[in-house]
Amino acid sequence: MRAEALWYVASGRAELRQESVSVPKDGEILVRAIFGALSRGTERLVHSGRVPASEHARMRAPRMGGAFPFPVKYGYAVVGRVEGGSADLLNRIVFVLHPHQTLFTVPGDTACVVPEHVPAQRAVLAANMETALNAMWDAAPGPADRIAVVGGGLIGLLVARLCAVLPGAEVTVVDIAPSRCELARTMGARFAAPGDAPGDCDVVFHVSGTAAGLATALRLAGDEASIVELSWYGAGDVPVPLGEAFHSRRLRLVSSQVGQVASSRRPRWSTRRRLAAAVALLSDPALDQLIAPAISFRDLPAGLASVLDPQSDVVCQLIRYSS
Repeated sequence: MRAEALWYVASGRAELRQESVSVPKDGEILVRAIFGALSRGTERLVHSGRVPASEHARMRAPRMGGAFPFPVKYGYAVVGRVEGGSADLLNRIVFVLHPHQTLFTVPGDTACVVPEHVPAQRAVLAANMETALNAMWDAAPGPADRIAVVGGGLIGLLVARLCAVLPGAEVTVVDIAPSRCELARTMGARFAAPGDAPGDCDVVFHVSGTAAGLATALRLAGDEASIVELSWYGAGDVPVPLGEAFHSRRLRLVSSQVGQVASSRRPRWSTRRRLAAAVALLSDPALDQLIAPAISFRDLPAGLASVLDPQSDVVCQLIRYSS
């Protein structure tokens, strides 16, 4: 069988390539893609060839093709219908961590069945929700906490949504783009520009991917509070203002990354259980506001530069595979 997949082939350039797809063996399934999503932050780094050499192995996505920097078949958000293989999954809608591709064969136990009450378009957020859930476990915010989320992109807004349901929590999304204000409110959070954000926070999540945003996050944290760093910067140095009162205020800068289950849950949770929990959290209709109108898979190579532009207003770019 034949399929088409998106390959990043040079800095700023991508193309669709033909792929061979194997007939599913025992325990495998054949999935035809319906929708997908671009991870704008990570795929911007891949698209521009800015994955550091030291991270080439750790940055490999499930079923990735090629090798960093180029050519590489990358991506990790596909929702599709099972067309062959394991009888118990036949015709089910599933989420799979797989590069952008029209048809593929994977082990059945790597697919997460999408509940009937979660639309396929919304299910593309599963990997991002998994990252947000892991960050919540790393940060452990509580009821009535004052919480700041610096960076109103997809991960930041998902974190804000999860925090906003904590009883009495005061959650503020902090961003330089006024266009994020309405989205923040839709997620149940307040909005503030960096200079107007409330300080003395109990927990601060940093998701802006900029040094300026990290400096803001450190400034907003209250004494002995934690700043949970979710940004991934790729190649290059990032200045961090650890002078001034960082030590005297006993601030904690904590990394959060989805590659492993947060240490507070790791003895009991597998990555499969965590992904299933993330998919279940997508029952929230408010999350549809984060998804931009779909771009056709066929138009993806030409449209990537616009979608991945840091100045773009897109939060989550939906990919439509069917014609």
